[in-house]
Amino acid sequence: MLKNFKLDYNKKDIHYNIILLSAPVLLTIYRYHGYPGTFDPFINFDFPEDQVIRINQFIIFFILTFIIPALYIKLAMKQKLTDFGLGAGDIKTGLVSLILIPLIVLPSIYFGAKMPELQTEYPLAKSLLHDQSNLLVYELAYLIFYYIAWEFFFRGFILFGLKDKFGAVNAILIQTISSCLVHIDKPEGEIIGSIIAGIILGIIALRTRSIWYVVILHAAIGILTDLFIIYG
Repeated sequence: MLKNFKLDYNKKDIHYNIILLSAPVLLTIYRYHGYPGTFDPFINFDFPEDQVIRINQFIIFFILTFIIPALYIKLAMKQKLTDFGLGAGDIKTGLVSLILIPLIVLPSIYFGAKMPELQTEYPLAKSLLHDQSNLLVYELAYLIFYYIAWEFFFRGFILFGLKDKFGAVNAILIQTISSCLVHIDKPEGEIIGSIIAGIILGIIALRTRSIWYVVILHAAIGILTDLFIIYG
């Protein structure tokens, strides 16, 4: 049977192939070289050690999932970053989608933050539970280096990069699968939530032609979870 097998490869699909491979390759590098305990901090400052480590982790994630894909888009694909969701897009629809924050996100996170498994997981830097002097800087780093990078990679690079080849529905599912797998080892409820959120945020990103509205939604979930747990 194998001798009759032919690899159906088209050179015109090279960018689609690389986008598909970027998820397992870059996220594997992140898992084994960007998690706490796998690297020595390369940027040090006068913060508690766990905060320094986590901020360095966010920066590594940013390099892998924002800088590298952005360079590939510009240098190899010769396309605009706005074609991958970095533009303002449909502002009216985007602002309407942000209504989800007070209507759904805020109450969900408030009650979710009372769950023991989430309290065990967050905030990632546990020193914030008893010392909030650097909280603003930490959360800004969380937003810029983690959430913006996350949404650009999954709902920008992968989603917008694959939709023309595989269609909107399949592109949404591909990025949802990839983003869900990053949540392995997280609480079960968070993993299930990541599947639902991946689909909803993917739809919003495509509908608005922008990642910025889903950045706000996703960051609101993460940062509010920290704040509700820290301040009770």
